[in-house]
Amino acid sequence: MTEVLFYHLERRRLEDALPLLLEKSLERGWRCVVQCSSPERRDALDAHLWTYDDASFLPHGTDAQPQPERQPVLIALGTANPNGAQVRFLVDGAGIEDATAYVRVVHMFDGRDDDAVAAARDKWRTAKAAGHTLTYWQQDENGRWVRKA
Repeated sequence: MTEVLFYHLERRRLEDALPLLLEKSLERGWRCVVQCSSPERRDALDAHLWTYDDASFLPHGTDAQPQPERQPVLIALGTANPNGAQVRFLVDGAGIEDATAYVRVVHMFDGRDDDAVAAARDKWRTAKAAGHTLTYWQQDENGRWVRKA
C-alpha cells in the first residue's frame, strides 16, 4: 500500500517547507510531482524553487514546459504522472482518486485555514478506508516536523 503523509503547516509557509521535502525525496532517488490547483500557483512555485536557497539547486520544471517527462521534480496542474514520479505532493487542496501508483502521497495543508484542515480530515478518512499507511506531521514551535500520528 501507499504511504500517505499529512503535513500540517502552522509555523512555516508551504514555500519554506516544500523545497526541503523535495530535496529529501530526491536524495532517496525518487522522482516527484507537485500537484497545484491553479496555473498561478504552479508558476509561483516554479519561480520560488529556482531562488529559495543560494546554496542549493533543485532540478525541476512544469507541465507547461516541453519534455515534462525529463524532470526529476514536476510542478503540475492535473493528475497525470508524465515524469514517472514515485512521490506525489498535493498542495492547495489538490487531490487524486488513486494513490496506489505512488510510493508516497504527501498532503500539505495550511493549519490556519479551517477549510483546508476540514478537507485534510476528509482525505485522511478516505485514505484510511482505502487501507493506506498514514502518518500525520505537525510543526513544533521551532518549525521542525514532529510525528503526531
